[in-house]
Order: sequence, then structure tokens, then C-alpha cells
Amino acid sequence: MKRLATIFTFIFIIATLHAQLKDVIVEKYYISDANDAKYVQYIYDDNDHITDSVKLEEGSVTYRVYIQLAHSYKLTRIYGDANHPIEVTSTANFFNNILDNYGASFGYQIPNNHLNLNTVALDTWLTLGQATNKNFGILKNEDNNGSLVGGTHNKDNLLNSQNPAAGTPLTVADGLVPIGIAPSNWQQTGIVNKSGDSTIFGSLKAVKQFKSKNASLQNSGVMGADTGNTVLVAQLTTKGDISFKLNIQVIDTLDVNKKPISFVADTAPGDYAKGNQRSKYLTYPQEKVCGCNDPGYSEYKPDRDCDNAALCKTKIVFGCMDPHACNYDPAATNNISSLCCYPGKCADRDISLVCPDLGDKPKSNILLYPNPVNDQLTVEVTSDNNSETKIEIYNSYGRLVMVKNLSVVNGTITSQINMSGLETGMYMVRFFIEDKPDSKILIKNPN
Repeated sequence: MKRLATIFTFIFIIATLHAQLKDVIVEKYYISDANDAKYVQYIYDDNDHITDSVKLEEGSVTYRVYIQLAHSYKLTRIYGDANHPIEVTSTANFFNNILDNYGASFGYQIPNNHLNLNTVALDTWLTLGQATNKNFGILKNEDNNGSLVGGTHNKDNLLNSQNPAAGTPLTVADGLVPIGIAPSNWQQTGIVNKSGDSTIFGSLKAVKQFKSKNASLQNSGVMGADTGNTVLVAQLTTKGDISFKLNIQVIDTLDVNKKPISFVADTAPGDYAKGNQRSKYLTYPQEKVCGCNDPGYSEYKPDRDCDNAALCKTKIVFGCMDPHACNYDPAATNNISSLCCYPGKCADRDISLVCPDLGDKPKSNILLYPNPVNDQLTVEVTSDNNSETKIEIYNSYGRLVMVKNLSVVNGTITSQINMSGLETGMYMVRFFIEDKPDSKILIKNPN
């Protein structure tokens, strides 16, 4: 039952992998008020002429996005590729702090001592764990070490909003804790181009979407600084409704080989073979994708959010799929080679029970013997209906190789068929008595 064990092992592995990505949490970090909106940032050209301005509109929401992993796992990469684009979208423009380049495209690049400047603490960026160069980001309800952000800590006395929809005010908890050991080897591709512009992350041009099939941010790997291994991956500020599709790679610190495991927002062809596992959590708002939830069907998809029985079409049938075996099962969909029986080889089982058609002279109204046969096959037919009888012999590919008419049968007749001209292998012998078909399996030995 090796094949059967392999299938159940595969199902177990898939279920285990899904347990490693436990959730994606979107936190309302801050909601701006009228006081925040009074602060305007002006953009100047080379001649010190104002060309544009940026302000944090009243009612803008700053969201923080966290990946929650199992306890031994590290997040190493967030990415988009040809089959799994990364996408971050809002129905309104994203806000970026641009004054004197105090903002940044990535959270780990934000200088800790800039958090007291205007709206730097609400900048839009991506990250892996770090919210500043000296702090990890954690959920505000996990933060019990006070705040360095907003109110009297802000040089412009901003970020004082007490909007209850954002939970604990920033002046009480800022979702920042000092870094113990910082991740290393930061690398990015496709997020910031050569000119330093990155659409919504650090851009001078306000836009609503970042989408890429060739983008990544990675480091040596980071675990959450909280009790639940919750890793910060983005801060997004906008007055619109946000949505995103993310793809991530993680490693198990208990795995000696540290082999990366990929979780993706959408399934693409070949994902299972490549080890990519779809997670519903990586799409926000969550989209339900239904599939066949019955492991008894080949269409079974353990990563789907709901069951659609209509998608379960091909029932898994375990059996011997070798046409040269005496117990070949043409209805089988999953081969178990250990079930296959051949003359002299039947895995210590009684071949007469597994393949009752084999033997020197089985009891039947239609007899073939000997079976297996070398040269001469004896066919014995018993009928009391004065029936026209015809025999057709097919090879293992379903090709008709011989036809023999036995004329009228009334009682028992015996006929010889010369098999010496046929190749070694398995054959199906079909009988037609009064146009009623019957069939038996025949094994042809070498001459």
C-alpha cells in the first residue's frame, strides 16, 4: 500500500504547511484628525518654486499589516513573480511623508529620531519586522512600554487623535519595541527604481496602487517581537479602502537545511509541484475560493476555503494499472504496483484467489486452459441453446489479433487455438454466445 500511504502523507504535509501561516492581521494604527490635516508639505523645484503640496487628509487611516507564523518560523521574503503578482491598492491615493526625505520606502530605513517630525510616523512603506532602524513593529495591544510618537513627543504637536476606531491612541502605545538582534542582508528588487521612486512607497507622485510581477524585499529572516510571532510587513496610510495580495517565503528554524517554504495569494499551474501553498489569509479582504474538499477525489484541494461538491468529479480508485498483470483493473485511477499479480509473482498471496481465471482447468461454462498458455490453447464451451459462438482475442492495447467461429454449440464442444504466433503478454478473450458477450483474461508465456 505504498502509493496509498504516499497520498495520505502528502495530505498530512499540506495540512501541516498550512498550519505554519496562521493568520494575516490588519490593524488600524491611527486615524488622522483636523489638526493633522493642517500640516502641509510643499514640493519645490530647483528654483525654489512650489510645484505641489502634500498633506495628511482628515480621516486618513494608517493600517499596519502583520503576518502571524507558527512559533519556530521566520519570515524571509515578501515578493511578486510572473505567476503570483504582489498588489497593494486603495480607492484613494496613499500618503507619503516627503519633507526633506524623512520618509522612506522601507520601514527599516526610517530613522528612529525622525518619529517626532510632523507625520513621518505615518509614512507608507514595506518591511520585514522593523518599523524603524532601531525598532520592531508590534500590535498596539501587545505594546506595554509606552510611546515615543505623537502629542508632546511631536515637534508640531501632531498625531493626537483619540478616534476610538483606531484603538489605543498613539500617545499611549506606538507599536514599537527596541530591536534585540536586527535582521541582516536586506535586499530589494523592483520596488525602488534607479531614480529612487517607488510608486506608493516613497513616491513623490500620489498614486493608488503598487502591482508587480517582479518585486521582492528580503533579509536574513525575522520572527515577531511579540508573544504570537507576528511579523510586521507593511504600513499603509490612505483615506480609501485598501486591498492587497501578498506572497511570502518562510523558513523553519528547526529545519537543519532551512529550506524556504512559499505561501501565495493565488494558485497557479504547477504550484503543488514547486511547493507553493495558497493561503486565503494573503488576500485582503479575504476572498472565498471553493473547491473539492473530499480527499476521495483526484480534484481534492486541501487549501480551498469552502466545499463545492460539483467540482469533485474523478473518484480515486486504487488498483493495479499494469495491463500485463492478471488482475489489471481498467477502472483504477491510482496505481498500487504492490497489488499487481503475475504468474509466479503475487506478493505472497494466493494467485488463484486474486486471479481466479488462471489455472489448469477452472470450473466454468467457458473454459480456457492451460492459463498461462505456451502454444496450444484449449477452449471448452458448454451451452444447451444451439447457440452460434464466436471468440475474439484482444492484446493489452485493445487491438483485435484473432477471431475464431465455433459454429453452433449444443452441449459441450472443445476447440484448439494456436497461440504460438502471438507475443508474450496479457490478452483478453471475448466470447459471444447468442450475441451475449463474456470475457476472460489469458496470459501468453514465451514459446
